[in-house]
Amino acid sequence: MAPKLNYLPRGPRRRKQHKIGLIGCGGISRYHLIAAQSFGVEVVAMADPNLEAAANRRDEFYPKAEIYPDHRELLKRDDINIIEVATHTEIRADQIADALKAGKHVLSQKPFVSDIRVGRKLVNLAKRKNLKLAVNQNGRWAPQFAALHAAVRQGLLGDIHTLDMIVEWDHSWVRGTKFQELHHLILSDYAIHWFDATATVFGDRKPKNVFANAVKAPNQRDLKAPMLANAVVNYGDGLATLGFSAYETRSQMEYICCVGSKGTYRGLGKVNKVHDVELTTDKGTFNYSLEGTWFPDGFRGTLGEFLRAIEEDREPSISAANNLRSLELCFAAVHSADTGEPVKPGKVLISRL
Repeated sequence: MAPKLNYLPRGPRRRKQHKIGLIGCGGISRYHLIAAQSFGVEVVAMADPNLEAAANRRDEFYPKAEIYPDHRELLKRDDINIIEVATHTEIRADQIADALKAGKHVLSQKPFVSDIRVGRKLVNLAKRKNLKLAVNQNGRWAPQFAALHAAVRQGLLGDIHTLDMIVEWDHSWVRGTKFQELHHLILSDYAIHWFDATATVFGDRKPKNVFANAVKAPNQRDLKAPMLANAVVNYGDGLATLGFSAYETRSQMEYICCVGSKGTYRGLGKVNKVHDVELTTDKGTFNYSLEGTWFPDGFRGTLGEFLRAIEEDREPSISAANNLRSLELCFAAVHSADTGEPVKPGKVLISRL
């Protein structure tokens, strides 16, 4: 009999105790609201300098919610105990600090910060205030990653030897958006989910270095950022190899393979739709057809875990402190791609995103 993989998102037990305020009503906020709505959790207020954007989100999801042009007005409300911050990285840290100082638990959009030192200060602020601070690292609940993490967590793979992940897809949709201005669009904004998967799979093991490359594809003239990238994370007694081909317009695929001392986990499928995976142990090979999709289940997973952590008064598995390990890998990769040298995670504190 195939071992059960406990990978599906879990919802809150006491949904009525949670009152959410949302800061930032741009495109990604839709998935935050879908997740909250799926759990029956109330979003009572939304803030965005663009009041029209806030009004549109309110009308679509929570018609009774109040809207504000200034997030600080929203934070004055005593009925709100949770803040979701879904703004861009450059303004997010101050908003997180404001929310923590106002006594609210905070779930931040990723990437958490662009400066590790700022992230550490926010973690310490949350500790002093006895508040939960977590990051919406939603890829952890994408089915292919969630099932892998479950296999690792349940001890089915044993000690991890290697983790190989390759993605081949067309990311040129960023033309004309703010994302196209990012220096390392692929290694920073996109690959953060794969660096987070790496940090989660290898757990408490300390990485020795990261070596990464980022180059433009032949004839890539219309986009500033390199669309081809790879990275190797060296743990001394284990390796993670990540490959990203973001200029593929014909056959878009994703591959994942994790080899451990007790078992191997493999999956292959369309990008962000790897539903068929296999687990091989000494007892045989078992096939799984995974439920769910990254959007919206990734967001349901992060919100559900965050609300559960508040209810159970424990550190969320997606805590900001935990997320800083993933950012250290990402920042090291970006610096390595710029310098052509391997970089020890934790040495680079500021990322040139």
